Amino acid sequence: MKSTAPQMVAVSGPLVTKQKKVRNIKIKKGIKLLIFSDFLIYFGVGLTSPILAVFIKDGLNSTIAMAGLAATFFLIIRSVSQLVFSRIFNPEDRIKMILGGAVLIVLTPFIYAFSTNIQTLFLAQVIHGLGAGLAAPAWMSLFILNVNKKTAGFEWALYSTIIGIGMGLAAYLGGGLVGIWGFKPVFLISGLLAILGMLVLFKVTKEKMK
Repeated sequence: MKSTAPQMVAVSGPLVTKQKKVRNIKIKKGIKLLIFSDFLIYFGVGLTSPILAVFIKDGLNSTIAMAGLAATFFLIIRSVSQLVFSRIFNPEDRIKMILGGAVLIVLTPFIYAFSTNIQTLFLAQVIHGLGAGLAAPAWMSLFILNVNKKTAGFEWALYSTIIGIGMGLAAYLGGGLVGIWGFKPVFLISGLLAILGMLVLFKVTKEKMK
């Protein structure tokens, strides 16, 4: 019995130390800016998510099938282009890629706002897909390289939680605002939020990121 006591003390010591380390989570300013930028951009995108299919059907006098095709354009182009961009981009160009992708994403809701036919909206989806494909690999690599390795799981969870809650609230708000103001003002608000998110990225360039 006496021989086991020192082992229990030895085991409990490091456990207490680890718990103290977890409580003192320090997130780099650059990571906070990346999260805030994405929050603004995704909040803007979230405003349009629940209304785009309705806009295609009622605003452009098209069909729900065309709404599905519009989503297909975006998803396939984003999926393919991010593979291409991830192979050809230079690690030193991460910020430029993220900014370039943000510019294309910012254009999308403004194209929605002035669309008068389904073809123009398809073009917006292509631009959105290219923007997301350009920004995604650079954004993820920048985030991965700069998170605190000891709290990486928490920082990713924090990012996912903030974006998820933001988009959830934006979806409800977007649907409500369309009922009051119509489609065009909501698309323009979405674009303005995306611009704010893009402007935050310029602050990231001033941070010491890997």
